[in-house]
This record gives sequence, C-alpha cells and structure tokens, in this order.
Amino acid sequence: MAGRRTDREPCSPQWSQRKMVTLLAGAGLAVAVLAAGAILAVAHAVHPALEHSAAAVPAGSSAAVPIAGTADRTPPEDALAARPMPAVAESAAHPGPVSDRDPGAPIVLPSATSTGPAGVPSGFPHTPEGALAQLAAIDQSALQSGSMDGARAVIQEWAVPDGPTTTSWSGAQAVRTLLDAAGLSGGGSAQFAVVLTPLMGQIKGSVGPDFVVPCVDFELDVTLQQTARGAIADCQRMVWRTDRWLIGPGDEPAVPPSVWPDTDLAISVGYRDLRHG
Repeated sequence: MAGRRTDREPCSPQWSQRKMVTLLAGAGLAVAVLAAGAILAVAHAVHPALEHSAAAVPAGSSAAVPIAGTADRTPPEDALAARPMPAVAESAAHPGPVSDRDPGAPIVLPSATSTGPAGVPSGFPHTPEGALAQLAAIDQSALQSGSMDGARAVIQEWAVPDGPTTTSWSGAQAVRTLLDAAGLSGGGSAQFAVVLTPLMGQIKGSVGPDFVVPCVDFELDVTLQQTARGAIADCQRMVWRTDRWLIGPGDEPAVPPSVWPDTDLAISVGYRDLRHG
C-alpha cells in the first residue's frame, strides 16, 4: 500500500471494479453496474519494476539483482517486492469447495501484547511471523473501521516517512470504494459492517531481519441488509523500526492472488493456514 513515483506509468487497481460489483451485488450493495470497486488494498495490477525482469530473491537474501541491460542494480528489497506472484481469475475470490488436500504446516501467528496507535493491535515480535500478524492487524483495523477517518488514522500511524499516505494508501482507497458502492458517505453507517478475517498467508521473503514481505489471504464479509463475502489478499513491505513493524517505503509489492481460503487453488498458489499462537 505504498505511494507511486510520478515518473512511472499509472497502473490498474489490484482488485477490479467488476470484482467488487460481483461481490457486493449479492448483498444488494452495488448501486450501478460500473460502480468503482476494490476489495482490500487496490495496489498495482502490474508492478512497473517487472519490466526489468527482476530476479527472485529468497528469504534472507541480501544480494542485489542487476537490471537487464544496465549497469545499475535493483535493491534486493525492490526485487523481492516486485517478484511476480501467481495470477488467478476473479472467480477464484468467490466462495468455493474446501479442499481435502493437506496445505502443510500452518503459520503460527504470535498474539498481540499491546494496543498501538489508532487502536491497532501491536507488540508483535521481530520475526517474519510477527510482520505477517502486524500486517493483518493493520488491514483489519482500517477496513473494519468502515469509514475514511478510520482508515486515514491507521495509515498515518503505521507507515514510515516516504511510505503510503492517507491519499495514496490502497487501504484507504479500498474503504472509499466500499462506501461508494454502498451509497454511503465517508462516515459510513451504523448499518454498514465490514469484517476481515485472516485465514491463510505466506511469507514471500525477507532481506535481513528488518525487511519482510508477508502476504495475507482474507475472507471479507460486507453487510448492509444482507451479507456478501469473498476472498481478498494483501502483501506489503514491512520494516522493523525500533519496537514494531510498520509499512515501509517504496512501491507496493506485486499483486498477490485473491483466492477463497482452503480451496485446492489456494493451496496450489502457496498459501498456508494461519493459526494463532
């Protein structure tokens, strides 16, 4: 959920208009066929850095990856964030049959030990799993606020300088789109409820102990008279600063697959179940 560089071409939202309309139509929330739409983080549909075919960076790697055809080098953090992830059809986000396959050992998420700024659960450890848990808490707090003020308050406190802002952060854009699709103002409504549940995830990789790209696959439930649900995923650059994980600077990572949790496809794209420790 990071800001954009002005010298780069604009990219499409991570979660399309059609997906939001499809998701919300079942709950009677879609107010127009072309209503603007996004589900969680409205990030890059295609990361600009992929034009340079940046090589994959394994977890813990600190070696720079050269950009093809130039003498310059891509910082390993950028190469890791830009590494493409599996592409899936929009229908993959719709509820589907639970798989009987074994997804492997779950990722055990540490528990929060305190409440941080903007009421976001905090106190997660200085580990990749701690970074994943913090990202899930940030996204939940922003989306479940159901208001622009709530989303802005979260990103103001949970992004580093040169990171996403109240206008650029895709989480705030997602809240705005939900409100627009529901025909509500920025303040939301007492009858409007958003519930974001982290069910699967993966650690895309890390660069040293202080930079991690975790990915969370959520179930999103949106209620206004009726409830609609779908799957949404978010990856972010998480950096350790003093005593907590924050969303770091730079362009948002490549688009993660939004897949209904615990389906064959969710397992195939590398997601594992999340368990709270």
